[in-house]
Amino acid sequence: MTETPITIVFLLFPGITQLDFTAPAQALCRMPGAALVGVAQRLDPIATDSGFAILPTHDFASAPQADILCVPGGHGVVDALGDAATIDFIARQAAGAAWVTSVCTGAFLLGRAGLLTGKRATTHWGYTQLLPLVGATYEAARIVEDGNVVTSGGVTSGLDFALSLIARIKGDAVAQAVQLAIEYDPAPPFAGGHPDRTPAAITEGLKARVYDAAAARMEAALRA
Repeated sequence: MTETPITIVFLLFPGITQLDFTAPAQALCRMPGAALVGVAQRLDPIATDSGFAILPTHDFASAPQADILCVPGGHGVVDALGDAATIDFIARQAAGAAWVTSVCTGAFLLGRAGLLTGKRATTHWGYTQLLPLVGATYEAARIVEDGNVVTSGGVTSGLDFALSLIARIKGDAVAQAVQLAIEYDPAPPFAGGHPDRTPAAITEGLKARVYDAAAARMEAALRA
């Protein structure tokens, strides 16, 4: 039997965290019927936070309508929040999508487009306190589903979100097969990975070096 096509649109923007995009993309592209596209304002290479670039497949004008819209995060979100064309694209795509999703700080782009008002949501642990600025209520979970809006925590949570969404759409067996195909069998070398399970000194050190300033920049952009 021919699978019903499922168009998955990932928003791409300069300064994207590549794993926010590539982790869920690697799982979702294996879902039966999936057609995955990467959309940016222009077709120029998109600089990621990892020192390499990603080539979009479509620009805003040529992008197909998403069945699943996914908005990744990254430090580039701060600039994207002030880009009217980007926010308009998110809002227009979300209006016709069956699922509206985000990874990490991509939640704030959904919020700027008016898609998190009155919703439960999550994002990277360094920014959760800012979710009320986009009308959302923070829920302490790796994946939060509220209606057709699904938000996920920082970076690697995008893979968990993708597998969970595959299960919702195609059933557990399909999601388990995808998980096996990509040998997603986590065995991290340390018990940490979230402030709840990481020594306080490490968490506070990372906040001081990176996330206090990053969250302040995000808050300024959200209030602008």
